[in-house]
Order: sequence, then structure tokens, then C-alpha cells
Amino acid sequence: MLRIDPELHLSLRGAARTAGTSLNEYCARKLAVPGGLMDPAASEVVNRAGAILGESLVGVLVFGSWARGDDSPASDLDVLLIADDRVAIARELYRLWDAGPSLEWNGCRVEPHFVHLPSEEAAVSGLWAEAATDGIVIHEREFEVSRCLVTVRRRILRGELSLRMAHGQPYWVRRATTDR
Repeated sequence: MLRIDPELHLSLRGAARTAGTSLNEYCARKLAVPGGLMDPAASEVVNRAGAILGESLVGVLVFGSWARGDDSPASDLDVLLIADDRVAIARELYRLWDAGPSLEWNGCRVEPHFVHLPSEEAAVSGLWAEAATDGIVIHEREFEVSRCLVTVRRRILRGELSLRMAHGQPYWVRRATTDR
């Protein structure tokens, strides 16, 4: 049993009726596909990522100024499209993305960034530090992205990475190792 907002329930019932199916079947179908019941723009992003990466899609995460809430009218909307290690991160992925229609979300152009999850022993990049502190996971399989973000946050808390500012622009610095 699932309790949902009455307005959402009414909307789902109407969509099921339009689709010519029961409410249960409609919800089951929607929940079975990535992005099924989410915001339509978010769903488009997840669906495009899924079309490009297929079973290799590990997750989709929104980050940057839009996710932080400090975007401007000129901002784009940065999205990490996370592939498993079987997929080479190459220009071809961006060509496939660009072959589809331009995507906008809340008036911002969606800007994809294809990546792999960092390994636990690898040095964490500023990109992943930003994703860990400001990112919003909108799709993931088996909580792989969320677990990775927890690991990165722990590394930030241990002081392995720190946020600095220069001329009003943030950047991340890795702690120098003192191996002797």
C-alpha cells in the first residue's frame, strides 16, 4: 500500500485512463522505466542517458549552480551521466547526445558530462567533490552513486580535499601527501 497526495493520485488516474489501462498497471509501467514518475524534464534527461548508455547507465546526477540554487538566466544545467567501466568515455557519447533534440530544464540548457565513478583508491577530482557537496541524484542503480558520494564526502571531511576561492570562483585542492 502506498499513500500519495490526492492531487497526484487524481493525475495518475487520469493518465491511466488516457493510456487505457488500470491505475496499478500504469504505475507499474512508470516505475519500471528510469525516470518514470519524475519531473518530465528530468525524465527526458534520464531517458536520453538510458538510450545512449543502455544497461551501462549507473546514474544521473544534477550538479553545479542550478543544483545549488545560485543559477542565473545565463546558466546551463550540468548533469553527470555516469557509465560503468565497460563504456569508454569518448567524444562519440557527446555526439550521440547532441544528435537528439536540445534539452532544457527549467529554462536552462542541459549540459551533459559523461563520467565513470571514481574508484575508492583514486584521487578525487574537483568535479566529484562538487557533485558530492551539491549534487542531486535523479537516477541510479543499486545506490552505487549515493554510496560513492558518501565516500567522497568522508574524504572531504578528513581534509583530503578542501574548497578554496579565487576571484569569486570556487575550486578544489587536494591535500599534499607527505610520504617519506
